[in-house]
Amino acid sequence: MTDFTEQDLSGSTFRRVDLSGAELHDVDLSRVRVRAAYLDGVRMTGVEVPDLEIYGELGRLVVNGVDVVPLVEAELDRRMPERVLMRPTDADGFREAFDTLDRLWAGTVDRARGLPPTLLHERVDGEWSFVETLRHLGFAHACWVGGVVLTDPEPWHPLDLPWDEAPAVEGVPWDRDVRPSLDEVLEVRAGRRATVADVLADLSDDGLARPVSSATAFLRDADSLTVADCLRVVLNEEWEHRLYAERDLAVLAPA
Repeated sequence: MTDFTEQDLSGSTFRRVDLSGAELHDVDLSRVRVRAAYLDGVRMTGVEVPDLEIYGELGRLVVNGVDVVPLVEAELDRRMPERVLMRPTDADGFREAFDTLDRLWAGTVDRARGLPPTLLHERVDGEWSFVETLRHLGFAHACWVGGVVLTDPEPWHPLDLPWDEAPAVEGVPWDRDVRPSLDEVLEVRAGRRATVADVLADLSDDGLARPVSSATAFLRDADSLTVADCLRVVLNEEWEHRLYAERDLAVLAPA
């Protein structure tokens, strides 16, 4: 184990580092940026938090003795009534959820079309650009619907973009430098959405419970997956990434 006592590590970068079980005492974490981190069992006491933002999947978050997650979830549902639809329990609910997403994304794409094309490749605060976001959603569709639900061993398109921390897999596209036009990525997206529509068209409630497994190198170790599990992942990806896109478009083209 390494001790860092009275040392200046400001500006340091930690990538793929295991800090589990580490102890931080009397430290300055101002302006720290944490991305793609797993924080299970973290305890913070005696902390001062003048300004803190958290975006992510929250299971239990206790602040001064109060689990704030139910409060946050209720407030988000109040602000965005469509969010409740993203938790379907039957086939009709999934169809309604995806129809709702298509409607919401149509407005977001219209907003993006009002920007100069170069800005659609601009990253805000290190996050994916608008075009990269659509490329990643293409990957999510290919991975979970094409590769798992439909058991296609090669569901990829050259413009698909895995998540940044994904393992490099031969045959899976991972071009970080290509700059396709909005129309090019939307064409891919239309094909992927049509595939989901075909899956949903004949989907029954019993079909949601059908066991599935991955035909690609991704998710090979995932067991007990069902069609419903896979569709929920895609729903979540679509919902959250549209919110990120709207957030960043507001920075790129403030009202």
